[in-house]
Amino acid sequence: METVMQTQNDRVLRYMENHPSITSLDAIRDLGCTRLSARISDLRRKGYAIATQSVVVKNRDNKKVRVTAYSLAHD
Repeated sequence: METVMQTQNDRVLRYMENHPSITSLDAIRDLGCTRLSARISDLRRKGYAIATQSVVVKNRDNKKVRVTAYSLAHD
């Protein structure tokens, strides 16, 4: 039986297919991916349409901060 290893690009793409969006924290926590913007760039170069949105979340000090959320763009 052959095992197919998923790349980080594959895991990020699957995550976006199954969730509304992904942030850097999601990528680190759920996928072990520390360079989400690089993976998004890779996927865009492969032709995937990915939307970028700035969202406000609370950080560990309960302060509002802006982060980038990526999602698959739908026509």
